[in-house]
Amino acid sequence: MSSVSEADFRCQHGDTICEIRVYEQEVIVVPILLLSIFMVTLVFILLLRFCPEKVDRIRLKPSKPVTRRVLHGIDAPPGINALEGESIALDMPSSYSTFHPPTTYPTKNYSTSVVTPSFPPSPPPQPIKPSFTPVVQPRELPRQRLPESFNLVTSLPVAFSLRSDSSVSLYRARMENRNVVLRVLKDNADATERHSFLGFASFLSQLGPHPFLPELLGVVSLRAPLVTVVEELEHRDLLSFLWRCRQEKVDPPCEMTERRIFTMAKHVASALEFLHNKDILHGNVCARSVLVSKEYTAKLWGLHGVYTRKNHGATQRDDPSMKKWQAPEVLARRSTGPSSDIWSFGVLLYEMATLGEAPFAEISVNELLQFHQRGKSLKKPSNCSNTLYSVIKACCQWKDQDRPMLPEVSRKLVSGEKSASDKVLKVAGTVNIERYLQEAGYGETNSYTVF
Repeated sequence: MSSVSEADFRCQHGDTICEIRVYEQEVIVVPILLLSIFMVTLVFILLLRFCPEKVDRIRLKPSKPVTRRVLHGIDAPPGINALEGESIALDMPSSYSTFHPPTTYPTKNYSTSVVTPSFPPSPPPQPIKPSFTPVVQPRELPRQRLPESFNLVTSLPVAFSLRSDSSVSLYRARMENRNVVLRVLKDNADATERHSFLGFASFLSQLGPHPFLPELLGVVSLRAPLVTVVEELEHRDLLSFLWRCRQEKVDPPCEMTERRIFTMAKHVASALEFLHNKDILHGNVCARSVLVSKEYTAKLWGLHGVYTRKNHGATQRDDPSMKKWQAPEVLARRSTGPSSDIWSFGVLLYEMATLGEAPFAEISVNELLQFHQRGKSLKKPSNCSNTLYSVIKACCQWKDQDRPMLPEVSRKLVSGEKSASDKVLKVAGTVNIERYLQEAGYGETNSYTVF
C-alpha cells in the first residue's frame, strides 16, 4: 500500500495533523537531519578558516606521523648546511600533540661525575621533590600561520664546518618585529628525539626568565615540524665574536676592551648564580656557550646538557672537547659542585683576555690532570691586567674549597670594571681552525654548535 493510500485509509479527508503523523519521517526527520549535517559542516569550515589551532586539538591522531613535505617558508635553500646540534636519544613514548613539563627531577646533588658511556646506561638517581617550581609553559604558536608569523627566514651559517648527526636545524627569522632563532626538528627525527626536543623547551620554560639567559619566545608542538623560537643575539656565540675581534675592518664592528670583559663576565656570573640558586650546575661554561647581543650583552646558553642531567639522570660524557675547561675534580671523576663551574668561569675569562685562544694549548688532554696536580696554572696573557689575571687565578685553584664563591667573584668583577682600561685589545693573526681544534682537544666527530 502506498503512502497516499495509507493516509487516505487512516485519516479523514482534511485532517492535516493526521497526515503529518503518517508522513513524519519524510516531513520532519529527514529535513532536520540534513539541516544538522549542514550546520556541523559550516561550523567546522569556520573553525578551519578562523581558528586552525583549535582544529588541530580536536582532530584524531594519525596512526603514523605524517611526513612533512614543505615547511612553508622555514626550509633552507637546497645545499645549505644548517648549524646545529644538541640532541640525545631518550627512551620515551611517541607523541606529537602534547607538551608536558617534567613533573619530577633527579636528586639535587650537584654531582656531575664524568663516566665513559656504556650500554645499557646505569639507572638514574631516584627522583625527589623538584628544586624549583614549574612556571607557565611557553606560548603555543599556531602551526598553520607560520608563514605570517615568521618571515625573512634564512639558514644560520656555520662558524666552521664539522660533521654532525644532529636532528635539529637552526634558522634565523623575523617574528613580531624582532629577530629570532628557530630550532626546527628535522623530518627524520624519531620518537625519542621528538620528546627530547619538546622536553628541552619545557625545561627552558621552567627555568623562568633571567636577563642574562636567552629568552624562550614560544613553541610549535601540536604538529610536525616541531619548532622552538628563541630570541636571536646578533653577535652569536662569544668564541666567534672574539675571533672576529682579531680581524681588521669587520662588519659589524667588533672591539673588545678590558672593561667590556669585566662587564660581560658580570652577566655570565649573574646567570650562573641564578642556576646555582636552583641547584643546577651548568657543566660547560666556555666561550662557545655564551651568546652576545648587539648591545654586547652576554647571555649564558649551552643548557641542553643541563637538561639531560637534571631531568633524565644522565651523566656528563667523557668528551675530549670539554676537558680543557673542566675542573680537576671533574677530570678525576670525583663528585663536583658549584666550584667546578667557577673553575670553568676562570678559563672563560682567559678566553676573553686572549681573544679566543684555546686554554692549556700546549698540554694534551691525556696530560691535563697531571699538569694541574703539579700546581701549574694558565699563563698570564700579554695584554691582561694584574686585576683580571688575579680573578682568573682565584677561580682556577686546585682545591675546590680555595675557589671563591660566585657572590665574591661578582664583587671582584664590579671592582675591576671600575678601574679597567678602555683600550681595544689586539692580538696578532687570525685563528687557524685546524690548529685550534687540536689545541682545544676536539675529536673528529665533535660538532661545534651553540643552540
